[in-house]
Amino acid sequence: MTDNEPFVVDKNLGKKLQLGPDDLPKTNADGEPVVELTQEQKYLFDTRGWLLVPGAIDPDEVEAMRQHAEAVRDEPESLPEHERNYISGPLGKLTDHPVVVGFLNEFLAHPHLSSPDCYGFRMESSGLRSPAAEPDKQGKFSPHNGSGFFRFAVDSHHYQCVPGKAFSGLTRVVWELAPVKHMQGGTLLATGSHKAAYTAPESIQDPQSEVWDTYACPAGSVLFFTEALAHSTCPWTNTENARVGIFNLYNSVGSSWGDWQPPEALIEKMPPKRQTLFRGVHCANNVPGFRYGGQNQADRPRAEV
Repeated sequence: MTDNEPFVVDKNLGKKLQLGPDDLPKTNADGEPVVELTQEQKYLFDTRGWLLVPGAIDPDEVEAMRQHAEAVRDEPESLPEHERNYISGPLGKLTDHPVVVGFLNEFLAHPHLSSPDCYGFRMESSGLRSPAAEPDKQGKFSPHNGSGFFRFAVDSHHYQCVPGKAFSGLTRVVWELAPVKHMQGGTLLATGSHKAAYTAPESIQDPQSEVWDTYACPAGSVLFFTEALAHSTCPWTNTENARVGIFNLYNSVGSSWGDWQPPEALIEKMPPKRQTLFRGVHCANNVPGFRYGGQNQADRPRAEV
């Protein structure tokens, strides 16, 4: 990188943030290698505000995850109290799946709030969307958000970028555990609206408008979109199967949108690196093993044991 190229500024009087090879984790909590984004995927997400990765999970794993999600929804009493949520059991692997970590390392993590053993982002919430092609169960069309490039960072729904680097703020990760057919359910996305400089047209209130894009995908696919993007539920009309969508939400380490927190008994059973997804919402001294006050990783003092 030359001195003329854009760079990220940290707490360092305007100097370029120095990035080291070990600033971001290269494996997830299960020891699996992180799947880095391709240049095309980076470009597509930055320009569109959303990215679909089809078939990210093996079919056998998908079935176990779907069964667990349906048990949490339909028979919660069959599970221990701390597992009555959508990050427990086999669903826990989705929180830091290698594809997710690779994406969030690029678009959400702050390198100096991470380490090889600590994620540079945090998890905000997790839930299930399971509409079906039945009256009152299809899901409601309700467009919202957009123009995040021009919003203040205070409520997390923002998007920032300079040539060569982008930051997504509040970021949604949707695991589709059942097939999605085009325009028969899933999520509607107003492509590029995270950078929209104009007020949305009236046609955005029509789910059939050309403003909207959507997708089709097999079970086990994952959809990423920035909450800075205008989006909506697409009413579910697929009669072959209901939707089983795990909606995970992520934010930067120093920001919080909601007050969701999983049970401590569940967090304690997680591998140490996965536990860092649920650490407190602050920046200073919030990287396990280091004392952090704005330094490059190489310059951080080790925390006292």
